[in-house]
This record gives sequence, C-alpha cells and structure tokens, in this order.
Amino acid sequence: MRVLITGGCGGYIGTLLTPYLIRKGYSVKCVDRLFFGDDVLKHVVGERNFELIKADTRSISKDVLNGVDAVVDLAALSNDPAGELNPQWTLDINYRARARLAKLASEVGVSRYVLASSCSVYGRQSGVADENTEPNPLTTYAKANLLAEKDVLPLASSRFTVTALRFATVYGPSVRMRFDLVINAMTLSAFTEGGVIYVEGDGMQERPLVHVMDVVRAIGTVLEAPSDKVNGMVFNVGSDEQNFRVIEMARIVQSIVGGEIRFRGCG
Repeated sequence: MRVLITGGCGGYIGTLLTPYLIRKGYSVKCVDRLFFGDDVLKHVVGERNFELIKADTRSISKDVLNGVDAVVDLAALSNDPAGELNPQWTLDINYRARARLAKLASEVGVSRYVLASSCSVYGRQSGVADENTEPNPLTTYAKANLLAEKDVLPLASSRFTVTALRFATVYGPSVRMRFDLVINAMTLSAFTEGGVIYVEGDGMQERPLVHVMDVVRAIGTVLEAPSDKVNGMVFNVGSDEQNFRVIEMARIVQSIVGGEIRFRGCG
C-alpha cells in the first residue's frame, strides 16, 4: 500500500508514523512545508520507500495523489492557542485544506482517507464523552476539526473509505517534540527548572490522555481494517484508564522525576 501523509515530516505524530509504516512495508509519500526545518527528516532520508514533496496542503494539486492508495491527513495548526492567533488561517488549514484534499482523493480513486481530529470537539462535558456524545466545540481549533469531519465523512462510499479519529491529549517522546502538551510540559519544566512541575489553575481540570505511539498504532489499525468496520465512522483514540485530573498527572510525573509541584494562574 502506498500512503500519503500530510505533515508526516514536521509533525509530532507524523515523524513517528512515517517510519512506523515504512517498517511495516508501506511506501510513504510525505507532503510537508518543513516549517520546522529539514533536520526532522534524518530518520527517514534515504529510505527506499520514502518520498518527500515540499508543499502547502492548501494548494497541492491532485497530481500528488497519483499512485496513492490511502491518505492520512495530519497537517494542521495543532492546538487551541495557536488556532486563535489567526482564526482564518486555522479554518483554511485545519478545515478547508483537509476537506479539499479528501474530495480530491475521492475523485482520483484513492481508496482510503483518515482524518486526524481531536477530542476538543467535545468541549466541556459532564461524564465520559464517547462517539455518540454531542460535540460542543468551544475554540476555532475545535470548530475547524468538527467542520472537517462534517465535510469528509459524507464522502464515504463503497469505493472510498473515510474514517475520523478523535485523539485524546497526546504525550510521549517524538522526533519533533511538542512541549505545549500537559505531560510533556510538566516533564520539561521539571528538567529545566530544577525539578519544578507547574500546574495551571487548581489542577482539578480533567484531561483524557493517549501515548503518541498508541496514536500511531491506531492509525495503522484503521489503514488495515476491513472497510465495513471503519467506513464513515468516528473513533475516539484514548482510554478511560487514562482520564486524569491535572493534579493527578503532576503527581505521577513527580513520582518518576522527583521535584515539587507549584500551582500558578489560580487567581
């Protein structure tokens, strides 16, 4: 199978997904702006089944899809604060570009399309949110993800398998690290600030977590699943066992790296 991954070279998840699929025997074509530079390519440069196309997903042509069997659409502005810096750009990249790519893929005969969405579409909920929970997006980032879902899922057909994956809050090491994610941020501050682990607010906020390699494996599972099991479907990627309050996360980090917990932003 030949897979096109957007954001597969410069993204937190993509830089792990690309070599993972190559090791499993896939051919990978990566579309990436290389916004963070090309040093993140060192682990895949020279691989026989790897091809890089430096391009912006907002303007790529359908020629990029030649010979492609599946698309994993990861390229996006990646969090709520970034999404609010320029809401128009967020909608252009996280919604319109992905809806456009999915439509192009369906038109040229690509057989599968996987959309990287987010648990942020649920907003604030009481209790555990499952795939039947009514979304309540509160930010431009969350709204763009939900709009993308609403545009791409109706493209599902007997010839075009479409799946949306709503990732919980991701953590863990990657070639292109993100330190805006709660566990990663706590670990970084403990390392760089003499063992201090910061907790924003009172720490009672609840967050769902998922390890980045579990996200990678979930994408691989969807690519290989029978079409009738995943077509037109939305799946949460996470687990009830990894739902924690922020203060609980801080204590877990503390139990591993030591240090002290400090609260900030409590008013």
